[in-house]
Amino acid sequence: MISAGPTARRRAALRALLPAVDGGAGVDALLVSDLVNIRYLTGFTGSNAALLVHADGDAASRFCTDGRYRTQAAAQVPDLETVIDRASALALAAQVFAPGVRRLGFESDAVTVDAHDALAAAAEGVALHRAPGLVQRLRAVKDAGEVEALRRACAVGDAALADLLAAGGLRAGRTEREVAHDLEERMRAHGADGPAFATILAAGAHSAVPHHRPTDTELRRGDLVKLDFGALVEGYHSDMTRTVVLGPAAGWQRELHALVAQAQAAGRAALAPGAETRAVDAAARGVVERAGRGEEFVHGLGHGVGLQIHEAPALGKTATDVLAAGMVVTVEPGVYEAGRGGVRIEDTLVVHDDGPELLTHTARELLEV
Repeated sequence: MISAGPTARRRAALRALLPAVDGGAGVDALLVSDLVNIRYLTGFTGSNAALLVHADGDAASRFCTDGRYRTQAAAQVPDLETVIDRASALALAAQVFAPGVRRLGFESDAVTVDAHDALAAAAEGVALHRAPGLVQRLRAVKDAGEVEALRRACAVGDAALADLLAAGGLRAGRTEREVAHDLEERMRAHGADGPAFATILAAGAHSAVPHHRPTDTELRRGDLVKLDFGALVEGYHSDMTRTVVLGPAAGWQRELHALVAQAQAAGRAALAPGAETRAVDAAARGVVERAGRGEEFVHGLGHGVGLQIHEAPALGKTATDVLAAGMVVTVEPGVYEAGRGGVRIEDTLVVHDDGPELLTHTARELLEV
């Protein structure tokens, strides 16, 4: 008999949320169609699947994928009855009477209007009820295995940047695109499946553009160079930003970096279970605002990270989330002086009762290369 692993425990936790759907009326089952949520709940990594999580337990639940993944499903989802059908969500919707479903929840944040209509036709006689964000709520708090995967992903990012610097890969004459590709290859060499997202490599005035995409612009002596990158390891994403200077730093660059470093330290210190994420943002943003540069901090302080590079919770001025132990978030204030240059410093951290745990360990001091 297969023992209950992390995915079975996650399904059990999701099952406990079903009675609260539809204002407390509850549903008999939830049809999960978002592939990231399916991976979280089953371990399945294929490109076509649906999952019916039944309130009565795994024995009444169903997993569906198509024939391409028959062998993979047997290996990755051995503890659920599997249905083979190309139209996975519709196939499960058509079978919900068999496990006694009369009220069916669906991920309304992941289902199009046309897909909803098709589900309603397939599940004739079954009432469909919106149930957005249930799995995302669970995913916001990581279990020990997830935190360990994130530690490995962050370690890959740290090692790749250290290699890049040691090899002299950040130097005048190289292009932004060349350095970005170099960094991504070094992450792969350290075991990453690939970059966690498109690497941001921004030099000179480009560093004042928060999400600048690398170009063939050459790095020049005296440039601020902003590197925002991450590694993808076992489906989990790391995220880190460092800003360095090519050659001796000018006074304004040192002042800008020091201000952002102070704001980032304040944001990190505010991370604690029970803290409102808007208050964490305010702790960091207040440092920048008191320096008279609040208008140059143009984005939120951070975000959750895990199976997706951006996930709950959000850390921002209007965010409504509350931190809990086990959440993994970024803290990434930035100040951007248009046409001149900008600085962002970002770390990934785990929220704990006794203080946040840094997963990204590259030094945050201003580095002159």
